[in-house]
Amino acid sequence: MSQHYYSNQPEAGHDRRELTEKLRGQTFRFISDAGVFSKKGVDYGSKVLIEAMDIPKHAEVLDVGCGYGPIGFAAARLAGSGHVTMLDVNSRAVALAKENAKLNGIQNVTILESDLFAAVQGKIFDVVLTNPPIRAGKETVHTIFEQAYAHLKSGGSLWIVIQKKQGAPSAKAKLESLFGQVEEVTKDKGYRIFKATKTSQ
Repeated sequence: MSQHYYSNQPEAGHDRRELTEKLRGQTFRFISDAGVFSKKGVDYGSKVLIEAMDIPKHAEVLDVGCGYGPIGFAAARLAGSGHVTMLDVNSRAVALAKENAKLNGIQNVTILESDLFAAVQGKIFDVVLTNPPIRAGKETVHTIFEQAYAHLKSGGSLWIVIQKKQGAPSAKAKLESLFGQVEEVTKDKGYRIFKATKTSQ
């Protein structure tokens, strides 16, 4: 099967379902479907990231690989008067995220179909969030790190979740080669949350 959730146009037949999830103490409803990441419920890694991430009240936030919306929507609720831009290459995931934003009454988001950072060229953010598509390969994951650095303000932070067995040590080494400061914020059931802060231009 050549189709993955990071394909632009999933060919899997539809299998829509409604999920209810509690994230950061708030209840969200999501419509998911076949052909998108973690269709049966918000994955554990995303939940660990959501619980750990620090989102300032007025932040401009970027969610790379937003899927049907859990990380970006949790960030939008935390950002309050800030704004979250949500990107995914998967057209089905983007359509679901737009539907789910309305379902949850979340208005401070912009949801765009985008191959990595293509739709936000020239824009910079306070925070970048990602649960990277490990199955897309290390090169793609490391490209996300490099482009995140380029799209962050000085003092801004990239937050990622990655499993130890899926390359957390090499991911941390790559982050340390790019960012001035890299911190392992927490770990849970093999998942690591890294916060990489851009300490210079």
